[in-house]
Amino acid sequence: MRQKGLDFGTPEPARGARASTPAASGRREAPEGASPRRRALTVSELTDRIQSVLEPEFADVWVEGEVSNLKIATSGHWYFSLKDDAAQIRAVVWKTATRLIRFRPKDGLKVVARGALRVWPPRGEYQLSVEVLEPLGKGALQQAFEELKEKLAKEGLFDPARKRPLPLLPRRVGIVTSPTGAVIQDFLRVLHRRHRNVDVVLFPARVQGDGASWEIVEGIRALDRVAGLDVLIVARGGGSLEDLWPFNDEAVARALAASRVPTISAVGHETDFTIADFVADLRAPTPSAAAERVVQAKEDLAARIATHEGRLRAALDLRLTRVRARVAALTAHRVFEAERGRIRGHAQRVDDLARRAGAGLLRGCERVRDRARSAGERVEAFRWDRQIAGRRERLGRQSDRLEILFRAEADARRAALGRLAGMLDGLSPLAVLSRGYALVWDAARGRLVRSPAEVEVGDPLRVRVHGGRLDATVTRKEPL
Repeated sequence: MRQKGLDFGTPEPARGARASTPAASGRREAPEGASPRRRALTVSELTDRIQSVLEPEFADVWVEGEVSNLKIATSGHWYFSLKDDAAQIRAVVWKTATRLIRFRPKDGLKVVARGALRVWPPRGEYQLSVEVLEPLGKGALQQAFEELKEKLAKEGLFDPARKRPLPLLPRRVGIVTSPTGAVIQDFLRVLHRRHRNVDVVLFPARVQGDGASWEIVEGIRALDRVAGLDVLIVARGGGSLEDLWPFNDEAVARALAASRVPTISAVGHETDFTIADFVADLRAPTPSAAAERVVQAKEDLAARIATHEGRLRAALDLRLTRVRARVAALTAHRVFEAERGRIRGHAQRVDDLARRAGAGLLRGCERVRDRARSAGERVEAFRWDRQIAGRRERLGRQSDRLEILFRAEADARRAALGRLAGMLDGLSPLAVLSRGYALVWDAARGRLVRSPAEVEVGDPLRVRVHGGRLDATVTRKEPL
């Protein structure tokens, strides 16, 4: 029985490639009747051919399916599968592409993915490299908005209990917005019309496009550090969801929640809502409405104050009128007549005592003036300046005498010192040297030579004469 083996066959040329002929390949044709020589493809070669066919054909494709087995690697890449009722395909979103996707996918979410089909040779698999990912039936931005809103609501950032009231009449208002748009102009116009004494601190920031959210966060944090700030406002005009997206950023929401001063979100038109509107202490439908809510009109405040003042005066007048009437009714009673007489007697005595006290006070003042006058005369007679001048004169004379005595004593001491120096010079052995004598030392032993017996021939000598020193050697000894 003939065993049937596996026949790999000759590999077909790749799509679009021209088949090579035996002559072109340099190989001989097998003789007729002989079995052709067969060559098997390696796995790498087969994979390369599959890759060369699939990747160019599906370089840009949209795929709709349900997210399954989502795994987020520590490197930041997203790995998942897209599946439907009959099939599934592996998909990956690289870390560089995740930054452009506004929402976080989860298992069971139906999405539409755009990307390129890639073959992964190490496992012999193909997968979809996703560049764009959107939830099916709902925009990516709207999905991201709802996810962030749900997350922050669970954390309590929208809780009405944490909302702070605005001050009645703020003196300094900070605003984060574009310095070139119409928003800041409308805001300042309304604000100054209602109260010109408000100080406005503007932090210029982009309110649209890439990087705008970080500038808004920086502005919120910078204004929160400004001393004396009463209200902080983030504002911009209306627009699409994409235009308002910087105010839906999580960093902006958390910066508003962390602000120490009350915050107002004035983003878009009255029908526009952002995450910042839910986090801020107050939501204003427009930037102009924010200016109206920050400060009430000065005239309205003045009118309210005047109304309250009038009501207060009327209440005080009514109260005083009632008190006067009651006092008058009480004092008209006859019981108080006798007391009035006693009060008048006491008042007369008080006047008498006041006159006596005044006269006594005047006499006491006169006595004090007399004592002060006599003391001044004694001080004038004593005259400290004259006493000091006399003592300075006596001190000068004594100083002159002391200087004369010091000089005389110094001259006497100098003369005695001269005499003693002369006597010392006469007794000095150096004075003897000036008369022709010399002092001889044994240079080896360092002692004065008093006798020839103390040295030997050849010993070095050091001779001290008047005006210098000589070195010598003993050449001969002659005793005397």
